[in-house]
Amino acid sequence: MNDPQPNWIARRSAATTDMYDRAVQAGLTGHTITRRSGKTVRLDDGHECVEFVSCSYLGLEDHPRLTQAVRTALDTYGTHFSSSRNSVQPAEAHTLEELLGEIYPGMSALVFNSVSSVHLGVLPLLGAGVLPGYPIGPGGVLFVIERTAHASMQALRGVLEQAGPAVRFRAEEPATLTAAMDLAREQGRTPVILVDGIGSMGGLVDVRSLADTAAELGGYVYIDDAHGISISGPAGAGYAFEALGGHVPRSVLLVGSLSKAFGGSGGFLLTHDPADVTLLRREANPMVFGHSNMVTHMLVNAESARMHLDGTVTELQEALWANTELFDKVNSGNQLVNAGTRSPVRGLAMDTEEAAFDGAVRLRRAGILCFPVFYPVVAQGTGLLRFALSSRHTPEQIQAVADVLADR
Repeated sequence: MNDPQPNWIARRSAATTDMYDRAVQAGLTGHTITRRSGKTVRLDDGHECVEFVSCSYLGLEDHPRLTQAVRTALDTYGTHFSSSRNSVQPAEAHTLEELLGEIYPGMSALVFNSVSSVHLGVLPLLGAGVLPGYPIGPGGVLFVIERTAHASMQALRGVLEQAGPAVRFRAEEPATLTAAMDLAREQGRTPVILVDGIGSMGGLVDVRSLADTAAELGGYVYIDDAHGISISGPAGAGYAFEALGGHVPRSVLLVGSLSKAFGGSGGFLLTHDPADVTLLRREANPMVFGHSNMVTHMLVNAESARMHLDGTVTELQEALWANTELFDKVNSGNQLVNAGTRSPVRGLAMDTEEAAFDGAVRLRRAGILCFPVFYPVVAQGTGLLRFALSSRHTPEQIQAVADVLADR
């Protein structure tokens, strides 16, 4: 029997056009690369292009210290040790978590194989009220999800609702958050606000005010700062940590990525109470039933953490922000998403999907790859050209983008 009111996944699928398929067929996205050197990649058709797609904002992946870490891992462990994380792990996993504790003083870190695994492992247990450092009141939990929070959190709504109701709000419309907090107050529930730090498509979230709002009701703000880690702050602690005043308040659970600017792979959670880490190791779904982090990446992550602490990333941060400033300057005639902000992501918003498609075609013909974005990533009927900037881009490569975009 057909459901007269399709669920949100069905509605989203029904509203999605064939623009992504067209973009793949036109060679605008869905690329296959055979080699890379700096920000230049060779495609499987033999063409070489400059890419503004990778989220390697500091360009660490081919740093000699990290490539040597891979060689050491291969010699020490082979390619992989297949087991659940709570069964067997390399010694470097402990080293990495200790180093993260130095980057974020006073915090206990737990590493997962991805940020999505952090969400899957942590949020159900948080909602159930079993994490010692983050108690949930007797009225239960209310999950309050920001509309643009990453899809890896949005997709868990059905799972989260086993612990308590989930509602959404818009960061740009404060009244929607106020309504959610009023609902939590009326029902005696503990609010847990789910947000990104830096949006993957644009925007910086005011995480400090959200932490204050959650704390007023004895609740928490859960921050996915995947795109903010490493790019700023002392020792590369990231956007959210810096915006929070250089510490993690008791009302905050901070999640970071090791797979973007950090130069390795995986995700991590920071908590105030080591007892939370003990419980998560024992009960978090990905820890019990998921595979462990690749040993090569564990050694890479640990070496990258040392590079954060010894000041190596500071120079790379300076180069990144010089490049974002240049990108904004040479594209000043365009209405850029995130222009002038401390985000490594820039976007050119388009009124229609066809306009975004045509822009990506012009860039591709000039040997430049960006990420053409359509619904459901952006609003229905619109498009976006997304540019991920890196410390490794050259001034000439950045100017080339501006030259193409100016010829409209």
